[in-house]
Amino acid sequence: MSWPHFQLSADPAAFPAHPPADLSDPAVIAAHDQAAFDAVETMVDHWDRPGWTAQTRAYYWMLTFPDSPALADLALSCQRHLAPLGLDPVPDDGLHITLTRVGSAAALPLPRLDDVISAAAPLLPAAFRLRAVPLAGSRGAIRLTVAPWGPVLALHAALSKSMASLGLAPRKPTALFRPHLSLAYNNRPRPAAPVIEAVTPLRGLAPVDLHVQEVQVVELRREDRAYRWNVVKSLPLG
Repeated sequence: MSWPHFQLSADPAAFPAHPPADLSDPAVIAAHDQAAFDAVETMVDHWDRPGWTAQTRAYYWMLTFPDSPALADLALSCQRHLAPLGLDPVPDDGLHITLTRVGSAAALPLPRLDDVISAAAPLLPAAFRLRAVPLAGSRGAIRLTVAPWGPVLALHAALSKSMASLGLAPRKPTALFRPHLSLAYNNRPRPAAPVIEAVTPLRGLAPVDLHVQEVQVVELRREDRAYRWNVVKSLPLG
C-alpha cells in the first residue's frame, strides 16, 4: 500500500534529532537509528521525569503487541545479553509503540474520552505491517527500529487530526514524531560507550515482522520502573 508522504522536521529534543533520508526502507531507517545512538556520549535516567509520580494516570494512544511471541522472544534475547548493564527491561506484556498523549486522566472525564475515541474511529488508516529491527537506542533507552515509518506517521496524523477537532493538541506534531519500540530503560546517568558496545553485536539478530491491526487508547501509569496500563478501547484499523 502507498502511504502519504510526510515532511519531517529536525528537532534537537527528538531522537534522532534528524529524520532518516528514506522513511520506507527498513535498512536505511535502522542504519540511521544506529548511527544516532552510536554518537551518544552520555546516557540519562529515563525515569527522571518531573510531574510523573506513582499516582499519575494519563491517557495515551499506543500500539501494543500481546499476540506477538516472536517479538517477545527477540526482546528477551536482547535483554538477557544486556542484563549485566543493570538496565530496566520492558516486560513482554509491556512492549509498545507510544503514539501520542491524549491528556491527564484527572483532567479528562470519561465522556470526553469517549468523544476522543469516536472522533478517531472514522479517520484511522488501514492495517499495516512493520518490521522490528535490532538494535539501537536513545539517551534514555535501548530500542528496536520500526519500519517503514509511513503507516505509523499516517496513524499519528489521523489521531492528531481527530484530537484537534475536539480542541486537544498532541504534545508533538507528526513532523517531529520518531516511531520506536523500547526494550529496556536506562536508570542512571552513565557513559554511553559500554552500552553501545554491548548493543552492537545484537544488530546481527533477525528482525521480526509485526501485523498492526488495532490501535489502543490506554490509561497509563508507572509501577516501580516499568510502564503499565489498562486498555480503555481497541479500535480496528481500516
